[in-house]
Amino acid sequence: MPCRSARHAQFPIGTGPFKFVEYKPNQGIKVARNPDYWKPGRPYLDGVEYTIIPNRSTALLAFVAGKFDLTFPNEVTVPLLKDVKEQLPKAICQLEPSSEAVGVVINRTVAPFDNPEVRRAMALALDRKSFIDILTQGAADIGGAMQPPPEGVWGLSPDMLADLPGYHGDVRANREEARAIMRGLGYGPDKRLPFKLSVRNLAVYRDPGTILIDQLKEIYFEGELELTETATWVPKLIRKDYKVAVSVLGSAVDDPDVVFFQNHVCGSARNYTGHCNPALDKQIVQQSMEADPVKRKQLVHQIDYTLQKELARPVLYHLRAGTCWQPEVKGLTLMVNSQYNSWRMEDVWLDR
Repeated sequence: MPCRSARHAQFPIGTGPFKFVEYKPNQGIKVARNPDYWKPGRPYLDGVEYTIIPNRSTALLAFVAGKFDLTFPNEVTVPLLKDVKEQLPKAICQLEPSSEAVGVVINRTVAPFDNPEVRRAMALALDRKSFIDILTQGAADIGGAMQPPPEGVWGLSPDMLADLPGYHGDVRANREEARAIMRGLGYGPDKRLPFKLSVRNLAVYRDPGTILIDQLKEIYFEGELELTETATWVPKLIRKDYKVAVSVLGSAVDDPDVVFFQNHVCGSARNYTGHCNPALDKQIVQQSMEADPVKRKQLVHQIDYTLQKELARPVLYHLRAGTCWQPEVKGLTLMVNSQYNSWRMEDVWLDR
């Protein structure tokens, strides 16, 4: 295995359709056509320039003005997508699953969140439809750990989800059950459970965090938003230096091995909550070894159902987001089960 070095970080090597040219921090990245690419005649483009613009609205205004051919993939929210189409009707835009799930991360190693009844009350308080309607104008999906169908191959069906805490539609009844649980634990209108809700200081975290605090008020919680900068966010979760957090969990592709082994087996790198079920770990290994696709899907459904029932990492919704490009851009195909793996750009060309 080759050894990585500081030079490799600044001058990456590979066998892709483009060669690295230049990276300027906070400005952009340039790549050029690889004349030695293994596929004859590809890529069509002479190069690609990626301009870094931290502010999303500024970037989209520049796209509308014709300064860019393509927006950053899966970055355009539903409201902004409508703005782009109004300002630039000729733009081609697609709204697709983003391979990201917004969820609640509960540190079950600290009191009172080590109490399963507290966690169950929190799950019962959730109104997932409200999150989706408010934040995405209805353009998101309810599901478990795996990407929901129809784009997701392995996701739980609505019928399977309906039996799980907080998933069926009677929010009022769910919250009454949650309040009964909290009263049994000594909480009520005059004695609320104070907590800090940790979020990464980005809108995709802050906005659902604010709604979550509001929903948990209905069951005698009193929350305060705690903002964390990006550089320290993951270390904070790994250290379990939080009690409750909103997390955006991205998956490289819609595959059970990627989702389960990275996030849910005991001691895995991104298992931030402390959830651990050794029997479930054996099932996760079993599904990975299963050659029959029908049997494997049944196992995956059993695992996902158990994860949601045990509130390993309650999922609020699976995101959808937009990508827009100018009509001169040809040959671009977006994937519906991964936002990370369709950007070789070898088949893209410009009709100019």
